[in-house]
Amino acid sequence: MKNKKNILIALAILMVGLMLGWLLKPSGKTTSDHQTIASSDDQIWTCSMHPQIRQNEPGSCPICGMDLIPLETNGDGGDPSIYQMSENAMKLANIQTMVVGRGEASREMRLNGKVQVDERASYSQSTHIPGRIEQLAINFTGEKVNRGQTLATVYSPELVTAQEELLQAAAIKASQPELFEAAKTKLRNWKIGDAQIEQILSGGKAIQRFSIRADVNGIVTKKMVDLGDYVERGMPIYEISDLTQVWVLFDLYEGQVAWVKEGSKVEFTINSFPGETFEGTISFVDPLLDSQTRVATARVELNNKDGRLKPGMFASGLVKNVLEGGQAQELIIPKSAVLWTGKRSIVYVKTDVSGKAGFRLREITLGPSLGDSYIVQEGLEAGEEIVSNGAFTVDAAVQLSGGKSMMNPEDGKTSTGHDHGQMQQEALIKVDVNDKVKNVLNKLVDNYLRLKEALVKDDYSQARKDAQAFEKSIGAVDGFNKEAKIVWESYEKELKADAGIISGAAKIETMRERFDELSTTMIGLVKTFDITNGSLYVQHCPMADNDKGADWLSRSKEIQNPYYGASMLRCGEVTETLNQ
Repeated sequence: MKNKKNILIALAILMVGLMLGWLLKPSGKTTSDHQTIASSDDQIWTCSMHPQIRQNEPGSCPICGMDLIPLETNGDGGDPSIYQMSENAMKLANIQTMVVGRGEASREMRLNGKVQVDERASYSQSTHIPGRIEQLAINFTGEKVNRGQTLATVYSPELVTAQEELLQAAAIKASQPELFEAAKTKLRNWKIGDAQIEQILSGGKAIQRFSIRADVNGIVTKKMVDLGDYVERGMPIYEISDLTQVWVLFDLYEGQVAWVKEGSKVEFTINSFPGETFEGTISFVDPLLDSQTRVATARVELNNKDGRLKPGMFASGLVKNVLEGGQAQELIIPKSAVLWTGKRSIVYVKTDVSGKAGFRLREITLGPSLGDSYIVQEGLEAGEEIVSNGAFTVDAAVQLSGGKSMMNPEDGKTSTGHDHGQMQQEALIKVDVNDKVKNVLNKLVDNYLRLKEALVKDDYSQARKDAQAFEKSIGAVDGFNKEAKIVWESYEKELKADAGIISGAAKIETMRERFDELSTTMIGLVKTFDITNGSLYVQHCPMADNDKGADWLSRSKEIQNPYYGASMLRCGEVTETLNQ
């Protein structure tokens, strides 16, 4: 009975409410109110961080908790594949455009190399006398020697015996002159000169010790014997090199070979002489690629009469050259205009729509990289206007409007995957954080660099400790505002996953496989939060990840490869400098 009574009361209240609503409704505005309600029903709400979310009413994002915002339409009233932006919006977003044109397909490439000894001027000084080293006149590498200079003194029992045979033959030379000449010839074969032979004959006794003299002028670059060593005839005892002419050998990776040829001009610097620039011409390009490092060499010959250049010095060169076989002018666009998604490369082409700027997505086919630009093989024509700066901003706006975009090439269904490495790194958003947060993030970068150094040194035990320290430092990152925290959490999830796998890896090869993904995330992190504690260099090894290539961060320009360690320590190049 009680439940029945409650139901009757509720029905009565509902009827009274309906009657009051009918009596109090404003007259003459039925159509207007109906239109307003319809407009509200048609409004779609979305999340600025997760544009795949679509709701018919306001609320919170089910993924990140942010307030939903109204989904704006592009207002073109025409072609849905064109997204319009006002001039004011373009200025606020710093969107810049350029007219596509043709130019010479030339490329500036940075090459790393070393000063080396000119192989043609390297001489192996050997001993012509077998025996024991009694004295060394040249005791260390780097000493300068002149032709004819005494290098060492040798005691040779065999030579003593040969001298005694000479003296015995001299006593009977009147009756057996042939035997006397044969004894002298035997000594000459040991490079004993006629003057020394006469000295032996006039003295009437054998010389116990003989000198080994330098055959050439130069610098001792290698010492191969020590005092007291026994040497055989023909054994090398020193390596002597003429350093008045040296080579600078630059490493060429497979992707660079087509751009460098004999006769190319090179400007380069030597780390030992900061601020000084050297010039040279490539005289020889190695026709063979090293099967292990996949690197060829380009040789520059230099005059070094002043002796300033020392073998082993590091050199950084810049060569500008035209693509081999390229004669016609090529269609060239800057790298900042291109967005990548998997195998696809896209740009946004600007069109005029009723006096306003409209942008349409266009898939293109890229040719060789020219450093900061690309050759376009298909998809664009000279004279078309494209977005050269801010393409990612345009694409983000298109995604929010539900249009055809980088991640929605067909029907606007946004990909929910999160992959920092899949998008162009230059297109990552920038997030401002306070100095306290930056200091914590800098410590995270320092721990990453320690892990990288351990991989460079092939030190599995240390790498595991550094990975654990890096994993621990991730949890110490805090202090973000609401918006920045959402961005950080997307990085945090990936960093923890990568660090966990690396710290738990049973062998260093597994660590290196995962270090590729960790490095991609860290590069994105540094760019997103603008971490500025000194310069960082993005370095690239084309052979890592099964020849797909992989990047890493470094404080130094010098290449030290964490993916191969000592086996290919110098494999790589600097592709970008961050926070100069």
